[in-house]
Amino acid sequence: MSIDANGDVTLQGVSLRSLPKVSLHDHLDGALRPATIIELADAIGLDVPKSDPAALGAWFAKQSDSGSLVEYLKTFDLTTAVMQTPEGLTRVAREFVQDLAADGVVYGEVRWAPEQHQARGLTLEQAVEAVQQGIEEGEDAADRDGRSIRVGQLITAMRHTDRAREIAELAVDFRGRGAVGFDIAGPEDGFPPSNHREAFDYLAGNFFPVTVHAGEAAGLASIRSALLDGRALRLGHGVRIAEDLQVVTQEGDEVQVRFGDLARWVRDREIPLELSPSSNLQTGAIAAWGNTLADHPFDLLYQLGFSVTVNVDNRTMSATSLTRELALLVETFEYDLDDLETFQFNAAAAAFLPVEEREELVELIAEGFDI
Repeated sequence: MSIDANGDVTLQGVSLRSLPKVSLHDHLDGALRPATIIELADAIGLDVPKSDPAALGAWFAKQSDSGSLVEYLKTFDLTTAVMQTPEGLTRVAREFVQDLAADGVVYGEVRWAPEQHQARGLTLEQAVEAVQQGIEEGEDAADRDGRSIRVGQLITAMRHTDRAREIAELAVDFRGRGAVGFDIAGPEDGFPPSNHREAFDYLAGNFFPVTVHAGEAAGLASIRSALLDGRALRLGHGVRIAEDLQVVTQEGDEVQVRFGDLARWVRDREIPLELSPSSNLQTGAIAAWGNTLADHPFDLLYQLGFSVTVNVDNRTMSATSLTRELALLVETFEYDLDDLETFQFNAAAAAFLPVEEREELVELIAEGFDI
């Protein structure tokens, strides 16, 4: 593996950035360009910690590297503050899509919480419409640049507020108009999915897809609730499912593992894990196993047959991209192109798309990796 002057990574003679990718766990308010934050903040008279884009980017990375999800989430106060107008939301969404396309993403799902963008008078519907306008502008701009990309919205409710049912209805109302799924986010520990059972019942009754943040700041009980109360089709992070695995023996690369009932269910049902390596380190999600990427149970889960996918979570806070996350995994676990292709196949199969479109996405990935 080698890295060129532009930061692109080459593996087996192939540019990782050029390979087709699927991004499932990517927060809109965690993916702003530092320069955009500065410009939008200046327009509304908001002070920022650093007035230089590079310095502001470094500030985000430093503040986010705390080992605590609660502290990590505090950095979003700044990004959401500049996303309170239609113009701000549209610009951020447009640039989000363009940045994904430049990173080789061909299909992405962007999650964001409309209830956090009403400080300047926007209705929930106006906020969703502004983001959708930006997404479509970004898709058109990418297409003009010769890059084809499609992005759907994951309408998200904040798990520590009481608006989940309202947001669930909003998501269903925008089905066919940009919304492809629902999520809950925010502080996980102490705010289980069961608190929002009414919203999840409504979504299930309307056959609307759900992914749930679980198994990041809280453990197996959170994952269990996501599956039983939330009827989650995917697990947002889900990395702590490894707590339900007991390594019995290990000799070299040979590992024998005893599965708990929950881990076996997630593995056997092929419930996708939206793993985010860099973020999982920053938030302390893998603290039980260590504090380096080599300690991340990603490889164990992969080798045991879990449906693992690779994601960025928050590009700004982790100063990362999907290309970088894949490169880190290659460097740490010595993966090759076949492994990276498997991760993209897993993500494509997990996308909240009709089966015909998922099959087309799989074919597109296969063609892109057939080098």
